[in-house]
Amino acid sequence: MSIKVSALAKHFDKQKAVDGISFEAKPGRILGFLGPNGAGKSTTMRMLTGYTVPTSGSASLCGYDTQTQNLEMRSIMGYLPENTPLYMDMYVKEFLLFVANTYQLKHAALKVEETIKKVGLTLEQHKKIAMLSKGYKQRVGLAQAIIHDPQVLILDEPTSGLDPNQLSEIRDLIKNLGKDKTVILSTHIMQEVEAICDDVIIINKGTIVANASITELKAEHSGTSLEDIFRKLTF
Repeated sequence: MSIKVSALAKHFDKQKAVDGISFEAKPGRILGFLGPNGAGKSTTMRMLTGYTVPTSGSASLCGYDTQTQNLEMRSIMGYLPENTPLYMDMYVKEFLLFVANTYQLKHAALKVEETIKKVGLTLEQHKKIAMLSKGYKQRVGLAQAIIHDPQVLILDEPTSGLDPNQLSEIRDLIKNLGKDKTVILSTHIMQEVEAICDDVIIINKGTIVANASITELKAEHSGTSLEDIFRKLTF
């Protein structure tokens, strides 16, 4: 398994943001991490990426422990946080070359060109990031997450705030990326999971209330829509 999580927990004083969850994610499949706002999704994503230290439990990416092998783990992981941190005064191509050099990639300039083409930024590559629409900034965020060809891709609310056209394009891009990577995608949008994901985890109040393929989950609930299942399990 590319992602393995065992009894992972994060407590803030008496609040149990994430309460001892366990799950696995498989290569070549996109896992939707679904839950209402405040359910513990982003906290889990931050623990998986090593940015937040768990209170207890463990997580590993491709066999690398997120706490004790953080540097090795980051070399095989791409991360798109909910609010993508970008250098707004840099040009798109300049920024991505900076990221490529940070990873010490061979043939960095060529890798930047390939990534720009893959995420659809060719016409925007010579613009300052600050001048881009939200959709194109999101593409820059995706570009920095995949430029080193990671085995695992962690996306936190990747389509938040996008218009319908941008939404469709970003979803298609994520689906293509998921063909040869392990992708975990955090969202509170049911349509997102239906459109992109193979498997789904539903988290509520820090605990997992469902973990199955979308097909299995619907069969288990007698063909009920994912939205109805979500409502039933989280309210």
